[in-house]
Amino acid sequence: MELRSQLLIGGEWVDGAGTFTDVNPATEETIAEVQEAGPEQVDAAVRSSREALPGWRDLDPHARSVLLWRLADLLEQHTDELGEVETRDNGKPLFESSKVDLPSVVQNFRYYAGWADKLGGETIPVSGPFLNYTLRQPVGVVGAIVPWNFPLSLAAWKVAPALACGNVVLLKPAEETPLTALLLGELALEAGLPPGVLNVIPGRGPVTGQALVEHPGVDKVSFTGSVETGKLIMREAAATVKNITLELGGKSPNVVFADADLEAAARGATTGIFYGKGEVCAAGSRLYVERSVKDAFMETLLERTSRMVPGDPTHPKTRLGALVSEQQRDRVLSYIEAGTEQGAKLVAGGKPATVEGKGYFVEATVFDEVDIDMRIAREEIFGPVLSVLEFEDVDDAIQQANQTIYGLAAGVWTRDVGKAHRFAREVQAGTVWVNTYNRYDSASPFGGVKQSGFGRDLGRYALEQYTETKSVWVALD
Repeated sequence: MELRSQLLIGGEWVDGAGTFTDVNPATEETIAEVQEAGPEQVDAAVRSSREALPGWRDLDPHARSVLLWRLADLLEQHTDELGEVETRDNGKPLFESSKVDLPSVVQNFRYYAGWADKLGGETIPVSGPFLNYTLRQPVGVVGAIVPWNFPLSLAAWKVAPALACGNVVLLKPAEETPLTALLLGELALEAGLPPGVLNVIPGRGPVTGQALVEHPGVDKVSFTGSVETGKLIMREAAATVKNITLELGGKSPNVVFADADLEAAARGATTGIFYGKGEVCAAGSRLYVERSVKDAFMETLLERTSRMVPGDPTHPKTRLGALVSEQQRDRVLSYIEAGTEQGAKLVAGGKPATVEGKGYFVEATVFDEVDIDMRIAREEIFGPVLSVLEFEDVDDAIQQANQTIYGLAAGVWTRDVGKAHRFAREVQAGTVWVNTYNRYDSASPFGGVKQSGFGRDLGRYALEQYTETKSVWVALD
């Protein structure tokens, strides 16, 4: 596939109001100068979407299903190429891009292709001589704004269910990682999706994102990203009372009880924070270990951490790639400095790294003796930095786990079934993993509570985010 750097609007590749530079974070080399959608191009994209909406909304649902399945087939055929582009754009290991992310993208489109012709309402018994039934209808024009950590995966989380429900989508990828979103647009056209059903408009948040959120022709915004940007979107969307879904940040607790399989827990704790370089919303960045086993557990954890060595992301055996940008690397390093200054004990990593003298890498980093009031325990770092804390019993674990503004995910490791279910019930999180971590499936919902946002991606629950329910009353007398 040929790399695309223009905007996709109405089935045509067009220039924007300017350009921005897309850099490979592992080599610091420029990949492309990408066109940026300014307010004029956003307006053109919205008009294109509105023109395409009636035809797509009223299309036979089975025909929509066939087109989405065809798109999934094309994505599967181009898995290797898309994985390579994702790695160059984001810095994540090729293993993650091609063996984890891309298969999940294909699965998502196939899953929602299956839903396209199964969306229906219900008949409701009501008082009086009336027939009452509901219709499930598309929201309309959806603005999907996705982050840079899982560029194509999170695009699929939003685009697939929105299209399956009969909506049209304006996809705004992150400025750091626009390339696979543009290739998704190309494959959508090849699959036969009508022009304007999926428009792709790269650009910076304050330019393209703001114009998209403010536009009165956009009916819904689905956003995944930072808490601060989510708050801004809420404020801007209020002007036109837009339907919004927000999946925001996290500071997820990963809790290890003394009765757990400690080897499995150490493995889960390591992947929970270092998978995706820690640039994962649900990363298990707060590790709580029961005091009685903490010393023994730390030995195993640190031995596993020592294997997480930064390497060339294109090498098939690399498991710790480059952070997405120089700015993000410097942000992560500033938190490591803050952890040391506030009295945490640095027991692994903590330094920047390069591969062949280049790249925005950071060593796998672990802090012990962390206090909940420290910044590294309270704020989302979004990098390979683990904070280890300890607890006394199940009550203490639950209390500490909930001591955060976030509520995206949580993990618990224990052989005690009752303890596991109590923790799952009482922890304030949208997803809870028991004796595992970082598991996802197209059929299972994902989203947060508290300042981690509201609404759900994935599963049948995502369909509720992209449809409106209409109640119809028919007099029978």
